[in-house]
Amino acid sequence: MAALGAFAVHILTASGAALALLALVFATGGLWEAMFITLGIALAIDAVDGPLARRFKVAETLPRWSGETLDLVVDFLTYVFVPAYAIAASGYLPQGLTLPAGIVIVITGALYFSDRSMKTDDNYFRGFPAVWNLAAFYFFLLEPSPTVATVFVLTLAVLTFLPIKFVHPLRVERFRPFNVALLALWAVLALFAVLLNLDPGLLVVLPMTAIAVYFFVAGFLPRRS
Repeated sequence: MAALGAFAVHILTASGAALALLALVFATGGLWEAMFITLGIALAIDAVDGPLARRFKVAETLPRWSGETLDLVVDFLTYVFVPAYAIAASGYLPQGLTLPAGIVIVITGALYFSDRSMKTDDNYFRGFPAVWNLAAFYFFLLEPSPTVATVFVLTLAVLTFLPIKFVHPLRVERFRPFNVALLALWAVLALFAVLLNLDPGLLVVLPMTAIAVYFFVAGFLPRRS
């Protein structure tokens, strides 16, 4: 029974790959709201499969399968590959830069997920953590001009390799209750935005943008020695 429960956790993690395929199908059809809902479900699975793996002692029970490798494969699909297509096909980038932008995203994302130093000892991400699914969401939410969209993609791609800290809302101990509360609020607002066809109005857009800015700069906040 222990092995069955452990393998069920692996199947749950691997289901993210199926969701990535479904999200890509939605994206190719221009069904952006459905794509983001699907990626949101994948994001929720990614949040719970780790605690479940520890609860069922998956690494000890089923050492043949690497949960860490499986998680990285699925995360690359849902965090990078499908969002790269969405950003390239969004219509917000200059016509001649759509494919190059997508290529930049998948290459930098692949390099990030292969980086053995992607996390610091205190559980911060080192460099932009390749959450292109969230970047794509803000593309459709904010509808940037072609110039701003291009700068946005290039900036995040460069930040992938810089030795700066980005907060992991669930694992960084500092301000964790506040960060988790903000994350929960963001999830509710994001659901409203999707249900309102990614045009929810300023009452949703402004707090979502403020939350994004906070998480972007939180790693720079001074720490007590």
